[in-house]
Amino acid sequence: MIEYRAAWVLCASMAGASALAADSVDSLAWLAGCWAHTDADVGSGEQWTAPAGGTMLGVSRTVRDGRTVEYEFVVIRPAADGALVYHAHPSGQASAEFRLLRLLEREVVFENATHDFPQRVGYRLGDDGTLMAWIEGTRGGAVKRIAFPMRRASCDAKAPAASSP
Repeated sequence: MIEYRAAWVLCASMAGASALAADSVDSLAWLAGCWAHTDADVGSGEQWTAPAGGTMLGVSRTVRDGRTVEYEFVVIRPAADGALVYHAHPSGQASAEFRLLRLLEREVVFENATHDFPQRVGYRLGDDGTLMAWIEGTRGGAVKRIAFPMRRASCDAKAPAASSP
């Protein structure tokens, strides 16, 4: 009888862990949509899919002088142990994984302490509806943080063509 109860408790806790992993991805729904960088060239920003199937997919682009100079593809999904992982695939660099460090109602931070730079990636939704994304960590012996302020944008909007000089 004791073995039966132990098995039931184990199964129940495993089911709870699966539900928690799915809920964790779903709790990032506030990130879904299109975001335009407020301090970068037109066309710079991020787009995130709504949570579905235990994942969120993101893409970012940085435009300078009418040309895409950087881009990144991201998948957020639970690892085998249920912890959320931010899988980053940036242009010109090796892919990297960042595990969930902190998840609040409108903030998420992922960390990979062994990555060169950044070691942390974060997003915070402000009370005014703006999004602050950031990367931070140690670079060259100094702590560095790079912020990417954004505002919600229409996913249907087309960036205007660069004007000719």
